Amino acid sequence: MIPRYSRPEMSAIWSDENRFKIMLEVELLAAEAMAKDSIVPMSVVKEIRRKAKIDVNKIAEIEKTVKHDVISFLTQIAQSVGPKARFLHLGMTSSDVLDTALGVQLAKSCDLLLKGIDALTATTKKLAIKYKFTPTMGRTHGVHAEPTTFGLKVLGWYSQMLRARSIIETTKDYVSYGKISGAVGTFAHLNPKVEEYVCKKMGLKAEPVSTQIVPRDRHAVYLCRIAIVGSLLERIALEIRHLQRTEVLEAEEPFSEGQKGSSAMPHKRNPIISENICGLARLLRGYVATGLENIALWHERDISHSSAERIILPDAAIALDYMLYRTNYMLSDLRVYPQNMLSNLKKSEDTIFSGALLLAIVDKGKSREDAYKIMQRAAFEARESKKSLADVVASDTQITKLLTKDEIKKCFSLEKHLANVDYIFKRTLKKHS
Repeated sequence: MIPRYSRPEMSAIWSDENRFKIMLEVELLAAEAMAKDSIVPMSVVKEIRRKAKIDVNKIAEIEKTVKHDVISFLTQIAQSVGPKARFLHLGMTSSDVLDTALGVQLAKSCDLLLKGIDALTATTKKLAIKYKFTPTMGRTHGVHAEPTTFGLKVLGWYSQMLRARSIIETTKDYVSYGKISGAVGTFAHLNPKVEEYVCKKMGLKAEPVSTQIVPRDRHAVYLCRIAIVGSLLERIALEIRHLQRTEVLEAEEPFSEGQKGSSAMPHKRNPIISENICGLARLLRGYVATGLENIALWHERDISHSSAERIILPDAAIALDYMLYRTNYMLSDLRVYPQNMLSNLKKSEDTIFSGALLLAIVDKGKSREDAYKIMQRAAFEARESKKSLADVVASDTQITKLLTKDEIKKCFSLEKHLANVDYIFKRTLKKHS
């Protein structure tokens, strides 16, 4: 991932330095396991652990000649250790080291993503409670529907972030697998206890049935679920983009001191954070297709997946980590305009209460179809004549014969429409307290 969308902690997980360090630990643990089985002298393993050093630049230089990253890695380690390096990699194949190290990286990235999710969850909870009873216009198809509250809108984001945590938690469990089972997964030159020992020490589970590699459905699931969480963030970002439009302006991204919105128009304050998040979400969904293509490989393995994974797995983790950070920053300092919400709510006058009147008429014995026709006609008349729906209803004998003035008045109550907001909050917060 380019530096612009990378944060240091996640980037460090996927750095070459860290990858080779994990690979070295896999090799050392495998040697330890063999030492316990008297195949390798334990004193030699201790000496190798003491002497072994990673030099990323030397590995890269060696690879220019040998054209193989694991051989380059082992060659460089041998240079730092000396002749006793021959006790490393006994009976193992490259993917034993690569896939087990990758399992560690995937698990660590999930841990870091969970931290980002937790931070954003706390922010959405705080924002939701603050605007719990702030009325705003609910929209469907981008058109005024019925009243809701801004707090309830944000509570939906809070709830989805709780789901996001569950998604990444289960993903970590799904990808935390390694294998030390040899060239085609048969343990032909290895004791299965080596795999058990290494995986346990690395915080992984042993792949039940491997080929030369860990099956790639695990990695595809990782990419799919990262894309889902990215799309959840896009849902938030897209809403902010709509709310920041000039014609709406109910909420607005933070705009820092000295920030500029346009090179040509000094008045502009654009929703660039939200648009950035939406763009990166598209990137994550694109990675999913490649991840799914990587599942089906030739026989026990080819390497058509390898080149793609070197890009999509680090990039997906780094991009989502960045998106979580950016979304949290945006919501932590979000500018909210309750007066604009109220003003927009009034733009449709009181036609937004037509649903309540419909139900009141049905309650008087009218069929739903007839009641709908009555209220649609009245609502359209109010809209086209620029009258309030209350005035149209008051002069409509077909309605006044069915409903009393008090019954009609109750239908136009904003408080009635929002009466259960507190219940939704209590139910949601209690469930996840």
